Amino acid sequence: MSESPHPRLAPLGPVHLVHLFPGLHDELMRLLRGLRPADWDKPTACALWSVKDIVAHLLDSCLRRLSFGRDRCIPKTDHPIAGYADLVTYLNQLNAEWVAACRRLSPQVLMDLMDLASAQLHAYFESLDPHATSLFGVAWAGQDSSPNWFDVGREYTERWLHQQQIREAVGAPGLNGREWLNPALDIFLRALPFTYRQVKAEPGTSVQVDIRGDAGGVWTLARGSDRWSLFAGADPGAAARIILDQETAWKLFSKGLSADQARRAIRIEGDSALGAPVLGTLAVMA
Repeated sequence: MSESPHPRLAPLGPVHLVHLFPGLHDELMRLLRGLRPADWDKPTACALWSVKDIVAHLLDSCLRRLSFGRDRCIPKTDHPIAGYADLVTYLNQLNAEWVAACRRLSPQVLMDLMDLASAQLHAYFESLDPHATSLFGVAWAGQDSSPNWFDVGREYTERWLHQQQIREAVGAPGLNGREWLNPALDIFLRALPFTYRQVKAEPGTSVQVDIRGDAGGVWTLARGSDRWSLFAGADPGAAARIILDQETAWKLFSKGLSADQARRAIRIEGDSALGAPVLGTLAVMA
């Protein structure tokens, strides 16, 4: 655990989100069962994917986690995965193949399979020791290995994000309440130390991130002797302060904003050069 550079800052500890999965699934299924046939074909923020395609992808991610994790059935790859770019290419291929195949399935079949798979996935996540090493590291945080609680948290953000994209596509209210969005932001922000890994600064230098809104909060990225670490709370002596609303935050971290949109929506106070790398933060595999 990193030492806090200021007494008001608390080191970020584990966040346990397994209990949120059944409720998040219920929210999704309530939404899907109320869709009109035409809604399933509406385009979404995911390039080339419709609402139906995202639902198919969510089903795939359930089945894949059960197969890879619970059942230890991991397929061999045609090409070795030598780094982050190879991993993204591999995942994109898996995603595209599955989504294309599922276009022959009806919405009702997809929903029935989602109910079946999601219940099993929740039971699997509940069975894991949250502090044991996960099967896969959280790559967007720069980790080759991660504790299960972080990997499960990453899974939560993916499911929350894709549901949010479906809701935007069909004009349904988003899951923006603190219960749902704050945990997603908390996990997303853990990408910041990796984003800043090559940013040089004197030990004790800090960058404060202030996310406005009911689901927001204040986090501080602080430079230690050899690396950056993330803390909860505000640092009055921060060299740079990034101020943004919660809608901008989740879209920024999930590649939902262009660079120009992000620059217009975010205010940086203090050292703008030190605050600017936040604009490049990604907490999704892309």
